[in-house]
Amino acid sequence: MPSYGCISKIEEYNTFRVTIIINKKMKTKILSVITMLVIVLGLTTSTFAANIDAYTVLNDITSINKIEVHGNVELYVSDASSDQVKVYNKYYSESALIQNKNGVLRITSYKNERLVVWVSANDLRSISAYDNAEVKTFGTISKIEFNVDLHDNAEARLNIDAYSASVTVKDNAKADLKGSATELNLNRDIESNVKSNNFTATHYNENKVSFAAEINNELINM
Repeated sequence: MPSYGCISKIEEYNTFRVTIIINKKMKTKILSVITMLVIVLGLTTSTFAANIDAYTVLNDITSINKIEVHGNVELYVSDASSDQVKVYNKYYSESALIQNKNGVLRITSYKNERLVVWVSANDLRSISAYDNAEVKTFGTISKIEFNVDLHDNAEARLNIDAYSASVTVKDNAKADLKGSATELNLNRDIESNVKSNNFTATHYNENKVSFAAEINNELINM
């Protein structure tokens, strides 16, 4: 019969062997999980990169000083030393219109899928947006004079550094302003449709169109 010392050593050996087997199984599972995550992340990254890289550059557009946006368009604008227009959709297979005439760049698309456009310009001075278009600045845009007018359900998120800025918000349009200006002229129909808590202006002039309309209505009803 084996001694109790031998039995304890055999049990210790078996316990150690079982522990090794369990650890190997755990490592295998962990490696499998890591491998799956790497594959998923790799696919996600490659898909994201593919979407970002899928754009068309319109090289024949120059001297942009004003942009008009109509329809279902998401527009990004930024400062640059030269003008460039990038369209992040299959532009030529969509019913979209992008044309430049006398310094005015017109972007129009009424498809259900948003037309995404990035415009970098050297001398952009004005932006007009209609329908449900959305306008965003990429970084801060620095201008001497800059005018923005929004209509219908258009929205704008703007980071501006300007000497003189004029912002008009009509209908149900909305604006979120950041940055600063020496002079700011703000025209809006509805007060809550303009956020300017993060915008500073040395001289500030505001015209509340809806408030004037309410006064006129009260005078008429008197």
